[in-house]
Amino acid sequence: MTVKQLSLFLENRPGQLKVPCRLLGDAGINILALSLADTEQFGILRLIVREWERAYEVLKAGGCVVNVAEVVAVDVPDRPGGLADALEVIEQAELDVEYMYPFTNRAGDKAVLLFRFNDPQAAVAQLQAGGLKVLPSEELFNLLEAR
Repeated sequence: MTVKQLSLFLENRPGQLKVPCRLLGDAGINILALSLADTEQFGILRLIVREWERAYEVLKAGGCVVNVAEVVAVDVPDRPGGLADALEVIEQAELDVEYMYPFTNRAGDKAVLLFRFNDPQAAVAQLQAGGLKVLPSEELFNLLEAR
């Protein structure tokens, strides 16, 4: 019940973000969600795409430095305190959050967040035991593409 995420390492200089976006666009691969973090010298672009294997090959062939990671998509109540409630479940399960970022899609009264844990499979079981809904890839993709 994890989602494959592509992580690209980019130099922190003008025009670098466009390169992977153009490669994927030219290949007809739609970016469903992304996150960008930077430091003074480099950035990490995290992408969610439906065809992650093909995207990986396109990006590698285009000269990008890219890795694959597993992340966990979680439905969180879209209300004040909703994230804090979810984080309480995560804390009680003693899960370490490496990073997280939201999707731009809102599903009714829910928000969808991506979490990166050091053991994603174990995290899924603990999150579900704590009452949180973990979205499988296909459900997540359908949600994102429906917007």
